[in-house]
Amino acid sequence: MADKVFSYVYPYSREEAKRLREMELWRESRKLNVACRNAIEEAIYRDFDGVHLKPDCAPSVIAEYGYHRVSYVLANSLQQKGFEGRFSRGNHDWAKQIYISPDRDGAGVDRRCQFAANSSPATLDSFVNQYREAYQKLGMFDHIHCLPDTEKQDFEGKVVVLSPRILKEQCLTPQNQLWLCTGGFGSHAGSRGRAVYATNLGDGEKTRWNRSDFTGVLADSHLPDWARERLAELQEQEQTAGDSSEMGGMTMQ
Repeated sequence: MADKVFSYVYPYSREEAKRLREMELWRESRKLNVACRNAIEEAIYRDFDGVHLKPDCAPSVIAEYGYHRVSYVLANSLQQKGFEGRFSRGNHDWAKQIYISPDRDGAGVDRRCQFAANSSPATLDSFVNQYREAYQKLGMFDHIHCLPDTEKQDFEGKVVVLSPRILKEQCLTPQNQLWLCTGGFGSHAGSRGRAVYATNLGDGEKTRWNRSDFTGVLADSHLPDWARERLAELQEQEQTAGDSSEMGGMTMQ
């Protein structure tokens, strides 16, 4: 699965896609959403023995469609079913965290219903449990690992967590999530700017992101040892570069 390239999950409505001239992306993504829904229903039908789902039921669909699309279709399915009591509170809350853009046709019919799984709530709830367990094994960082009130936090000089939704499937590792923010208007709370410049703690890549691409500032208690060591190295390099710059600007009297 690590070498498989999965198609982009288009997040906007048909109307927005039309405005942005991205209708082909919308069509392709919707087609795959429906196919993923069908795969979920077929897997549940195949792997439910009347009491339990086989352990590899959800992983088999993830391997075909990827974590991003499966979570998108599952979250939409739970949201479309509203306050169905046979879904666990944890799964209801999980689904609410994933934004599914409103998308209605000219007659007011919700297009999102087209990729909502119609399996029984009890078996679908078990499938969601399996998905969440598989995703948890990736060890990804989330908002629970970050400082509260992200919108009030300054990012510069701090380790920030890149949202998993930004990463491609083959890059879904915690190493790819941790970045040292080095500046940019977007690094300051309340700024109208969006740009955040950062260096990846895993491989040292330097790039520009938008502030909205980050989940928040990582709490120090969740900083892994490997990241702590790498952070110290980067800070030392920056300090050395700063000292060299100051020395280069000195003049002899």
